[in-house]
Amino acid sequence: MIDILSYLPAKRKSTASGWTSFNSPCCEHNGQSKDTRGRGGIKLTDDGWVYHCFNCNFKATFKIGRPLSVKLRKLLSWLKVDSHDIEVLNLESLKHRTLADLIPTPSAPPLMSYADRPLGTTVELISNNTQDQVLVDYLHSRGLTLDDYPFMKDSAQSRPGVLIPYTYKNRIVGHTIRFLDSRKPKYLSDQPPHFVFGVDLQNSSWSAVIVVEGVFDAISINGVGLLHNDISNEQARVLQSLGKEIIVVPDQDLAGLAVVDKAIEYGFSVSVPNWEGCKDVNDAVCKYGKLFTLLSILQAKETSRIKIELRKKQLLKHLGNNID
Repeated sequence: MIDILSYLPAKRKSTASGWTSFNSPCCEHNGQSKDTRGRGGIKLTDDGWVYHCFNCNFKATFKIGRPLSVKLRKLLSWLKVDSHDIEVLNLESLKHRTLADLIPTPSAPPLMSYADRPLGTTVELISNNTQDQVLVDYLHSRGLTLDDYPFMKDSAQSRPGVLIPYTYKNRIVGHTIRFLDSRKPKYLSDQPPHFVFGVDLQNSSWSAVIVVEGVFDAISINGVGLLHNDISNEQARVLQSLGKEIIVVPDQDLAGLAVVDKAIEYGFSVSVPNWEGCKDVNDAVCKYGKLFTLLSILQAKETSRIKIELRKKQLLKHLGNNID
């Protein structure tokens, strides 16, 4: 763990209440003039420290066992903490998450509150039902079976399609249908804004959550799906609330790589495995199997911003050569 006090300016003073005050580094980054009156303050706690600027009201907290927040990463960079040391601090903090009874689980208010969205004319797929065989065969082509998720169909739809219910706390809050014919649209979805698919798939004993783009990608590896190639602030909060290391696996195409910049911004890990001929996680599962795909994601994981940027450039070059 780093000694945060060693990164503070030499001109500082301690107060009787335990605060160490110094010229705040955040004001000029938040639309204020440079602080010259010692309005920034850090206070050590039993399991970390808190920062508060009494000028621009910027706040950040470090607590052992929790991943570093976006605000905390900004503060550390403004204090001239090396980016490598920031990543080491994040990993060291997360290691303590596995120590029994070291950190009590916080009782945080729910981040998502969604209304139930009944599915109406939907029924679950049945493996030995001849009418469902074309849908079951499609799932098999995606490396999935009816045991992997409660796949359904909408009997009111004239087009054949696999319906994937979106759940949160085991309540149905939306859905998407993947149609199998050649007509457009290919997908028809009804979902809450900023929804993160697959939160119900996560196991409390897992140390990491794997973040992908598509719903089939998420089901393939028990990950979570963003449902697009971006990470909104609300989705980032949901991911951080899981209390695990966050590993973002972008689709390996030009559109999919857009999520890498957002992952860097939020301080998430990024993994871009060397999958030959695979655009996304589901392609990799179909080609290599679930276990190999998971292992390759963990082995290719990068936490350093510099290494993530380098891996992105390598993939962009590879994609460009393939396009040419």
